[in-house]
Amino acid sequence: MQPNSNNSDKKPADRLLKMPGKRDRGPIDFKTRIAEYEGEIMAIATRDVVTAQRTTTIMQAVEIMTRAGFRRLPIVDAGTHHLRGIVTVSDIINFMGGGDKFNLVQVKHGGNFLAAINEELREIMTPHLVTMPITGSIGDAIDIIINKNVGGIPITDAEGGLKGIVTERDVMKVLTTEHSGRRAEDIMKSSVRVTSPDTPIGNVCREMVKCRFRRLPVVVDDVLCGIVTATDIMSYLGKGKAFEQLTTGDSAEVMGAPVRSLLSGELHTTTPDRNIHDVALEMIRRRVGAFPVIEDSRLVGLVTEYDLVKAFAEE
Repeated sequence: MQPNSNNSDKKPADRLLKMPGKRDRGPIDFKTRIAEYEGEIMAIATRDVVTAQRTTTIMQAVEIMTRAGFRRLPIVDAGTHHLRGIVTVSDIINFMGGGDKFNLVQVKHGGNFLAAINEELREIMTPHLVTMPITGSIGDAIDIIINKNVGGIPITDAEGGLKGIVTERDVMKVLTTEHSGRRAEDIMKSSVRVTSPDTPIGNVCREMVKCRFRRLPVVVDDVLCGIVTATDIMSYLGKGKAFEQLTTGDSAEVMGAPVRSLLSGELHTTTPDRNIHDVALEMIRRRVGAFPVIEDSRLVGLVTEYDLVKAFAEE
């Protein structure tokens, strides 16, 4: 197992990232625009993918994802390597208390979290997923990311064997070879859901699942004091912190802690007037999926990898 391969920065065709930008093209139709990136998706994909089996336990998967910093883990057959599904950080948040997969804890195990996390991944994985063929183009990947809002796309051969995975970040690296005249305020989401430091982790999970996003800025009186991501919540479980205060093993103990306990001292932000090319490069360098946008110490928006991919693809 290669601990860092699903998000490795060393791709077979990093030379693609050095392509000169084309400027002054005038208005270009979106479909024409992405056609410029026709070519093998495998040039930018991660080939050596860390995987799990349907019989891997939920806890084992959480530990793998936490250790390597992954947001997704493809599920394959041990012998054939045929792709059977995927477990994402969103599935884990759903299971931890955010949605219908929490029934595995509440109903099947009567609220006993410690018992439920030893269930197999087949219980919570997403079996029907969007994939790409190895002959696919980068343009196809852009299309899937933007129109289906899929952040990581497994790549399969004709027999259904897993051959690689391509993420929003991989695509963003290619697109940021182009410069842009747009600024963060032109593409940011300005109506941002937020939470407070005292909100229980379980409530944050429910909010994330209900609204289908992976991060919530933590705010006090309009002032940003942190951002909590689905990965932070998963890591709370994966690094064992969730178990330190347990006396009964009940899920309420695990999910009742305030979200402030998950905040790290490190907070990366950007400003409304910053060029999106610079925002994208910094996001890649810092290996984060979003930047809160701050003006006069106040949170005014959020820019995500998805927003950047969409913005560059439309230029």
